Amino acid sequence: MSKSCCSHSHAAPIKAVHKATSPQVEHSHTSHCCDQLASATGGASPAPQDHQGHGADEGPGDEDPPRGHHAPAGGKPPHSHGHAHHPHGQTADGPLPAPTRDSRRHSWQVLGMDCPSCARKIETAVSRVEGVTQARVLFATEKLVVDLAPGLSPDPVTAAVQAAGFQLKGAIQPGDDHAKRRSPQMAMLAKYWQPLSLAALMGVAALLPSQLGQPLFTLATLWGLWPVARKAWALTRSGSPFAIETLMTVAALGALFLGETAEAAMVLLLFMLGEQLEAYAAGRARAGVTALMALVPDQALRIRTTAEGEIREEVAADALRPGDIIEIAPGARLAADARLLDPLGAFDESALTGESIPVERRQGDKVPAGSLAADRVLRLEVVSEPGNNAIDRILHLIEEAESQRAPIERFIDRFSRWYTPAMMLAALLVMLVPPLAFGQGWDEWIYRALALLLIGCPCALVISTPAAVTSALAAATRQGALIKGGAALERLAHIDTVAFDKTGTLTLGQPQLTELTSLDGRPQAELLALAAAIEQGSHHPLARAVVAAASEQGLTLANAHDLRALPGMGVEGRIDGALWQLLAPSRVTTLDDATRGRVATLERQGKTVVVLGQPGAAPAALLALRDQIRPDAVAALRELRELGLQSIMLTGDNPRAAEAIANELGMEWRAGLLPEGKVEEISQLASTRKVAMIGDGINDAPAMKRASIGIAMGGGTDVALETADAALTHNQLGGLAAMIRLSRAALANIHQNIALALGLKAIFLVTSLLGITGLWIAVLADTGATALVTANALRLLRRR
Repeated sequence: MSKSCCSHSHAAPIKAVHKATSPQVEHSHTSHCCDQLASATGGASPAPQDHQGHGADEGPGDEDPPRGHHAPAGGKPPHSHGHAHHPHGQTADGPLPAPTRDSRRHSWQVLGMDCPSCARKIETAVSRVEGVTQARVLFATEKLVVDLAPGLSPDPVTAAVQAAGFQLKGAIQPGDDHAKRRSPQMAMLAKYWQPLSLAALMGVAALLPSQLGQPLFTLATLWGLWPVARKAWALTRSGSPFAIETLMTVAALGALFLGETAEAAMVLLLFMLGEQLEAYAAGRARAGVTALMALVPDQALRIRTTAEGEIREEVAADALRPGDIIEIAPGARLAADARLLDPLGAFDESALTGESIPVERRQGDKVPAGSLAADRVLRLEVVSEPGNNAIDRILHLIEEAESQRAPIERFIDRFSRWYTPAMMLAALLVMLVPPLAFGQGWDEWIYRALALLLIGCPCALVISTPAAVTSALAAATRQGALIKGGAALERLAHIDTVAFDKTGTLTLGQPQLTELTSLDGRPQAELLALAAAIEQGSHHPLARAVVAAASEQGLTLANAHDLRALPGMGVEGRIDGALWQLLAPSRVTTLDDATRGRVATLERQGKTVVVLGQPGAAPAALLALRDQIRPDAVAALRELRELGLQSIMLTGDNPRAAEAIANELGMEWRAGLLPEGKVEEISQLASTRKVAMIGDGINDAPAMKRASIGIAMGGGTDVALETADAALTHNQLGGLAAMIRLSRAALANIHQNIALALGLKAIFLVTSLLGITGLWIAVLADTGATALVTANALRLLRRR
């Protein structure tokens, strides 16, 4: 059965790997204008007003951004990311648009696809069904998505898929009940009986005298031809007349006509073996996705509290709702995203992050679906809706990735669409011109035309790029990185400069209060309590650091009222009727020279300084906070330099703090940047370089979209992850160099595959026209080319 969505539902958009933090009930250091930025387009926002009250990635205002090493000036217009509209029933590249109000969305899992050309055949067949407004097959997840006019039954869609020679999971197939009762040996025999029986008939025919062997070869040919010809006819009726099955049928019938019965049977046997090889390769390439889909169990143990006590019940995973309490045994996996209720628990999250060491989680920590309980029975509270857990969101990313095909892949696809008809026309000319124009023998040139026809099969060429791309994406997923499609993979291979956000990317995003200096003689504890009181309710990392420091000292915080964010400056609030402010030093006009010197000294140490005081009065205290550089940042940047890449840090922090961190990491820097400032810097860099932008926050989204490729840290916001073309789900910079190496290897692999496919075609095209090679050599060359490019692509799966 299909999974039907209402007409106004969303179209499986790119989802983040982690949910965003809850909305602020009081003040926030991220201004409301950034909320308007949280669209999927991730375009530059109009004049964002992030404040610089805490100096972390927020700019000072209209001042020119201080620079470290200067980049060349210039720029170019931002990319256009609009979606094209397509006629009724057509398929298209690019992200799958949301269903219109006059359509309903249905989805199925398709069985029996061996290569991306199978997906195109299904799309063609389904798009011809009356009432279908859009059809898309996602090869990586074997998913068919169809938008159908409301009120229409999806049965014609399933019938069209089956008529094209494919099956849908869950649809009733003849003999399904019997198939479920088969032993593994019988299932294997049922899968390979056709090529095995054909090979057996050919073996017997080869051992018999020619007067008996010839008819048996004919019988073997007809036996092998029947399923191929039947599928060719089904595909022709569904709108794909130039399929490989059509070429094989014409070639086999032509060989029978010429009396080359043994060769006709060999052609069909080699074709069947090639089909099995493609199916194996497709399964290997999809293994990572299949394993990911299997991570979420179908059942979960739910705990319900009633008047009689606790009731433990096993329920389907899709019956879980936020707020449900579930219990998980050691060695079992989570069926939904959940929050830990026990004081402590260890989880193996390697399937999601690539980290093999179990992660310690504390009470209240969120644990993603698919995580495995390591050592004890644990209770958790479900926090995700059905179909929207961490695994589902990654699968949505993978599906979205497939729609973003590489330019070279789109070119090969367009090329193959006219290549096969052109080769069929060439074969027809080879068959007719020499006999009619030059009086050559018909049998000889019909034979050569049939060989040319088999050379015209585009299988190896068609699979050359998607096989490499799918293998690379699967390898990246296993390493804790998500790359959204071949287009992103190709762009990633070409970058020469990497721009980093600072907070949360190069640093841990967990600053600590390192120093509090009293300027008016009050005790430090009293001043810290005042600062923490007006920081309560904020989820900004610096605000959390101040509150955490007060909590560690066991300070009692006063009730603050009228809490308000000051755009570009800081925050303020009333305590016991008095107005207190926490501002960036550049926004305080009452600082004397001695205090400014103290601020400068602290900032040169890489610390962010905020000033506590009252309006118009002398400042009361200086608070210095320092974010910790990621432990793997130095090694990651060294790896990038070894790859020949330049690195630059873009931050809204103050110039002295930025310079201190940049010098420690050995990289260029730009400081005091608002979101639009980061976009301008990326534009200037992009005028002469291929730039990748790495960030984790809302304010990074416009710059990530403007860069050649945007890369999000896995712990970042939904907006950053949605805008990015790739994501490091393990939230570690060390995976960046590995991802770039993989993309370069994938691009080289694609070029090798295309050279192999076209090179072998060219060689055997010449030898077939000269009569040196025959039919079975031609099909062996095609099967061999498919095997070579597939095996070459599968090498990417072994990359670490």
